[in-house]
Amino acid sequence: MSATTVRQPRSAPRSPGPASVRAFTVDWRPLAIPAFRRMWAASVICAVGGSFSMVAVPTQLFTVTGSSGAVGAAAGVSFAALIAAAVWSGARADVMDRRTMLLAADLGLALTYAALWLQAVLGGRSVPVLLVAVAFQGLTYGTVLTTTGSTVPRLVPAELLPAANSLSSLVRYGGSVLGPMLAGVLVPVVGLGTLYLFDAVALLAVVWAVAMLPPLPPLPPLPPPPAAGTQDAAATPSGAEGMTNAAGTAGAGGTAGVRGGGRGSSAAGRMLAGFRYLAADRLLVAVLAVDLAAMVFGMPSALFPELTRDVFGGTAGGGPETGLLYAAYPAGVVVAGLLSGTFTRARRHGALVAGAAVAWGIAVVLVGLAAELWIALAALALGGAVNCVLSAFRTTITQAHTDDAVRGRVQGALTVVLVGGPQIANLLHASASAHLHDLTGAHLHDLTGAHLHDAAAGGVLYGPRLVICAGGLLTVVTVAAITWAIPDLRRYIAPAPAPAPAPEPEPGPEPVVARTSPAPSGDRVSSAPASRARAGLR
Repeated sequence: MSATTVRQPRSAPRSPGPASVRAFTVDWRPLAIPAFRRMWAASVICAVGGSFSMVAVPTQLFTVTGSSGAVGAAAGVSFAALIAAAVWSGARADVMDRRTMLLAADLGLALTYAALWLQAVLGGRSVPVLLVAVAFQGLTYGTVLTTTGSTVPRLVPAELLPAANSLSSLVRYGGSVLGPMLAGVLVPVVGLGTLYLFDAVALLAVVWAVAMLPPLPPLPPLPPPPAAGTQDAAATPSGAEGMTNAAGTAGAGGTAGVRGGGRGSSAAGRMLAGFRYLAADRLLVAVLAVDLAAMVFGMPSALFPELTRDVFGGTAGGGPETGLLYAAYPAGVVVAGLLSGTFTRARRHGALVAGAAVAWGIAVVLVGLAAELWIALAALALGGAVNCVLSAFRTTITQAHTDDAVRGRVQGALTVVLVGGPQIANLLHASASAHLHDLTGAHLHDLTGAHLHDAAAGGVLYGPRLVICAGGLLTVVTVAAITWAIPDLRRYIAPAPAPAPAPEPEPGPEPVVARTSPAPSGDRVSSAPASRARAGLR
């Protein structure tokens, strides 16, 4: 077997008919590929048993310092380290074996959790030590996120990428619900330090799955693009007729930029070449811009405590209403993941990205307009479901449309957007709501003679409700403007799946005429020519 290929079992279905009920539930087809199946199974273990540090780190910091400022400082350190790791590891993943990078990053993350466990067992109360450990956690986790995103297209054929990304979203958001809940139950039973040990042990499953991967060195560089007008229709890859010219642009001008930042260049040169590649590709720019707009303008989670207090009659310090608001969004993602078969076989990936982002903006407006808790929960669950679709096809486009020589750097940029977008949203939403609260709170009380909760329940839009509605409307308007300005997004159609190999003919007498070379068996996926043809790249 080639070092850059993964064999797909012949029994793996290529395009099952939609008549079966299974076609509307979870799309399990990528799990027929052993390498992806091992990685996905390990991610299931790690999503629950490896996410305890999300609770343990802030809890320990608050216990040691008694200040939420230390918790915020740790979040800032982790965020900065993760962003730096995403940019750096994306450049490294394009010039070295990705299995080696993943193995080193997962081992580093496991050792970080082991160090946190050891300092907790020894009774460590040093805040600087904890912040250093948090920085290492951000560095290793950022490397894992970026390198994994650039590795999956080497394991899974292009037509199965939406299903693979939906399965990953199902695990990630399911773990974000179950992991913290389980951690809260375990803390009084086993102690805070033991949670770090559970994280380290769970990561050993991921280390095993990565160690079982074949070597994944950089693919050979693409040949120079043909001169304009010299490529005839016969040279067009199979299925590429459904693509727009964006893929061809990426394969030509974009690849030239990649060559300028190849293996011989410095890390900074490779990073700049990756950003040039990304900026020159209108489709990738549109996808990242739509996703950033949806997260920055339309992610109101920072306002949930205030919304609970002022609209739904709960307490700002926490309570069942606040917990339900935070749980509704991931619950919607999980439900959509369980029904992923309804959308993973679609080919109009660009239109689905834009449509899902607009639907998310509308759902956010409904959250702001809701005067009853159940309406807000239903809108957030709906938003989570459409965001599952958005996430699956956004990742699929960036993976399949990008040449492997620069895929790591593009995934690094995507990681920055994914991590940075919600952080910016928290800052913007919280600041805008506080400003509006100061401006309108006293006036509402003077005009209505009612408390803010009563005014909000009566349908008056102010403070958090006004900010949430404005964010949803901004999302809709911005996504519509991007889609209109860059039509490559709405026109993007994924290539048709490669046809299943024809059955071998029955043995018979040798013909007199000379035979042509036998066709490839079709059970090798993600080789250089095949993956690029499926991605629509010349």
